[in-house]
Amino acid sequence: MHAETAARDIRLVVLDVDGVLTDGGLYYDLSGCAIKRFNVQDGLGIKMAAALGLEFAVITGLESPAVRRRITELGIRHYYAGHHRKIPLLVDIAEKTGIPFAHMAYVGDDWVDAAPMSKVGLPIAVSNARPEIQRLAAWTTQAQGGHGAVREAIEFILRAQDKLETLWQEWLHA
Repeated sequence: MHAETAARDIRLVVLDVDGVLTDGGLYYDLSGCAIKRFNVQDGLGIKMAAALGLEFAVITGLESPAVRRRITELGIRHYYAGHHRKIPLLVDIAEKTGIPFAHMAYVGDDWVDAAPMSKVGLPIAVSNARPEIQRLAAWTTQAQGGHGAVREAIEFILRAQDKLETLWQEWLHA
């Protein structure tokens, strides 16, 4: 199926964190706590799309207070941390939301994202994803993970659903 055609039916976007919502770097402060860098444009994109009815979920391999805080700030209800095997969580999300895999997008960058990307209706890779992940993707962002790739993916979906221009006009005339 063509990526734009698949994007029209997307009701839920599942995101990885490290390498997708962040740049994938692990920064440590002097006390040994991990610090994460998030892109504010990604965050605004998530909030705007959620206001239009698009749902979001996050599945990440690492547990991090910084990530938990950002997910809470963004209002994402479906958050799973500390999991490298993501299919059981994808099944749980589908059961909780009633949204089938065919109406989900998944944005990934590395091998831990391969299985869920192979199940959803719209697998998306960030531009700096591993080559194997890019081959699984129906669509690839131009932006790298942590540098607006999530916003770009959201806008791709909203454009396919004929919602992006209306949203832009609302902000232009707000």
